[in-house]
Parts: sequence; C-alpha cells; structure tokens
Amino acid sequence: MASGIFVILDDIATLFDDAATMSKVAVKKTAGVLGDDLAVGAERASGFKASRELPVLWAITQGSFKNKLIILPIAFLLSAFAPWLIKPILLLGGVYLSFEGAHKVYEFLFHPSKSRPVAETVHSKTEILEQESDKIKSAIFMDFILSIEIVILALSSVSEQTLPIQIVAVTFVALLATVGVYGIVALLVRMDDVGLGLLQFSEKHQGFKRLLAEQTGRGLILSLPKIIRLLSVVGTLAMLLVGGGIFVHNLEAVHHAIEFMPILLAELLIGLIVGLVALGVERLLHRFLRRSGKV
Repeated sequence: MASGIFVILDDIATLFDDAATMSKVAVKKTAGVLGDDLAVGAERASGFKASRELPVLWAITQGSFKNKLIILPIAFLLSAFAPWLIKPILLLGGVYLSFEGAHKVYEFLFHPSKSRPVAETVHSKTEILEQESDKIKSAIFMDFILSIEIVILALSSVSEQTLPIQIVAVTFVALLATVGVYGIVALLVRMDDVGLGLLQFSEKHQGFKRLLAEQTGRGLILSLPKIIRLLSVVGTLAMLLVGGGIFVHNLEAVHHAIEFMPILLAELLIGLIVGLVALGVERLLHRFLRRSGKV
C-alpha cells in the first residue's frame, strides 16, 4: 500500500517536472507574440483619465481571463479531433489583426483627430463611459485574437507530449499572457502616480536624496506621454507583424514568395497588404450598406 502511494507521488512529481520543462519551451516559442500582446495591450489600455485607467484595465483583464477560459478547452478539442480547423482560424485572426493595424495607419494619415486619447476627445461623463465601453470591447476582442495565436503556438510546441503535460504547459502560457502582460501594463499606465509620489517624497528630504527623488519623479511624469505615444506606434506595428506573421508561417506560397526578404520586413509587408485589402473591402461594404439605407 505504502509503495503504491510512493509510486503515485513519483508519477505526479515526474508529470510536474516534465510540464515545467515544456512550459519553458512553450514560453520561448510564444515570446514574440507575448511581446506584441504587451504592446497592443498597453496601447489599448492607455489614453483614459487617470482616475479611470485602473478600472478600465481591470475590465480588460477580466475579459482576457474569460477569453482564455473559452479558447483553452476549444484548442485542446480541436487539436485532438479537428486539427485541420486550426489553420483557417489562425488565418482569419491574421486578417483581423492586419485590418486593425492598417485601420490605425489610415486614421493617423487621414483622420488624425480620431486617434487622440479618449480623455482629450470627450468631456461629459456619459460620453467618457460610452467611449470607454467601446474601447474595452475592442481591447477584449483584440486580446481574444492574440490569445488564439498564443495558445495555438504554445500547443504546437508541446503537441508530441501527453495530454496532461499539454494542458499544464499551455495553460501556464495562457495565464502568463494575461497576468504578466496586464500587470506590466498596469505599472506603465501608473508611472505618473509613482512620479508624483517621488516629488512629494523629495519635499520631505534634503541633499542628494531630495535631488534624486525629484529628478526621477519629474522624469517619470514627463516620459509617460512619450511612452504612451511610442506604445501606440509599437502596438500598430505589432498588429501588422503578428497578422502578417500568421500568413508567412502558415501559407507555403506566401512564405516562399518573400523568403528573399528579412523576416520582420516580410511580416510587416504582408500584414500591411492584407490589412489594406481588408480595409478596402470594409470601406466598400460600408458604402454599399449606406447607399442601401441599412446603416
């Protein structure tokens, strides 16, 4: 009896050891997409009034957790019973990401006022809440698309392992994608509060400690708007890179057509081309529906 218990405990220990090893492998394979997820998440969660940043970010984080609860079981079922569906789903996600990236570029070039932060474009509480609701929904949907890519990539890296190891490793990566990404985003969007705290701290001290706290605090406050603008650009590039990367890595014809180019440039170019085509289709469809009186 005792020996049987030790055998079970040994099996459990081996399972967790293997799962930990494969989790590291899965994280390495998805590191690029996790980085893109961070850039997109930070861009989507910024631009609100200071008092609303954390509530908005928490709403997006909750939506991200729900996304994972939906995606993970479906991914495991598809991998087991309908693996042929995975690629079409990825490609649809790639079209959407490319479209969003191209749409951002289009707005910046032709409608720059639309890309201003929510806090600068509306003033009444009702308008702010409506804009927040729309942006939260958009951020959660974008997280859904990126989560599919992250989960599928993680799953592909452990596809030859047993089902329990697959579940543990991929679930770990999925949780990391939410907790890690939005935890870092929360720190970024509250940089100004940290800076203000350091300025208040400096007023109570003298000498080098006061100078260091004051300069650091001012630096954090002044750098936040620049970081947010930079993340907006990086987030747009990330959407195009991830969207284009899906096509480059899942369609042989596309991969061979651009193999003479550096991979990042190729992914960006394909993402932009797909995004512009999708944007053109969306514009034509919108014009058609408007003429027919349906919008």
